[in-house]
Amino acid sequence: MIRLGEIQTLRIVKKVDFGVYLGDGEDERDKVLLPRKQVPEGAEIGDEVEVFVYRDSSDRLIATVNMPKLTLHSVARVRVAQVGRIGAFLDWGLEKDLLLPYKEQTKKVSEGEECLAALYIDKSDRLCATMNVYPYLSTDSPYKRDDRVSGTVYEMSDNFGAFVAVDDQYSGLIPKKELYGTVRVGDVVHARVTEVKRDGKLDLSIREKAYLQIEKDAEKVMEAIESFDGALPFTDKASPEVIKRELQMSKNEFKRAVGHLLKTGKIQITERAIRSII
Repeated sequence: MIRLGEIQTLRIVKKVDFGVYLGDGEDERDKVLLPRKQVPEGAEIGDEVEVFVYRDSSDRLIATVNMPKLTLHSVARVRVAQVGRIGAFLDWGLEKDLLLPYKEQTKKVSEGEECLAALYIDKSDRLCATMNVYPYLSTDSPYKRDDRVSGTVYEMSDNFGAFVAVDDQYSGLIPKKELYGTVRVGDVVHARVTEVKRDGKLDLSIREKAYLQIEKDAEKVMEAIESFDGALPFTDKASPEVIKRELQMSKNEFKRAVGHLLKTGKIQITERAIRSII
């Protein structure tokens, strides 16, 4: 059986002026055209050819010896060639661009940018792309706790956090409590594995371990103090919202950093401000 959206090895079963027909030897009626310009030089009936099968602009099955960036159920970064009325079209390495319908976009994409996408067959038996890559990610990563990884954020959830495709192929999550700063769909993040779940999915953090993070947070507080001409206009009694807005930290992290700076003699705290004394 000839398989849509997959790389496969087929045999030449018929030669015509405009190319050759390929089949798998199981059903003589099941064959696909490989256009003449794609036929390997000197190829004869009975020879095997490795091809990818997709649909041409007339929705007919067609074979190509060119290998696309995406195959069925795989995930890859692909450039947006253009944006049209029904969705975006991706340059996946073949003559016909691949449709990414609007309903399959987890954020609006623009011409020229790259997006992480998977390949699937829609209800009309056509190949399409989706940015909802969760079902296509693997859970058998080689990573363990405290390993450093990088990946692409493919979905944001108010309830769960940021879903990340580690190495653009493994399933990962930055839990909501570990999210700091501005993280958006499409961002490439560098993170630490905090847990490998029983099902193989990875929990991640974009922050360091506590004892290392205190140093970084303390540096960030000092930078903020300097940006306010040496006096931060609030203390560790400020609301969590103010601290989050100004420093992208939780109140507890801010208090730990301030405590560290006090202990090392770098700041003093007044009734309304934190001042640098170095």
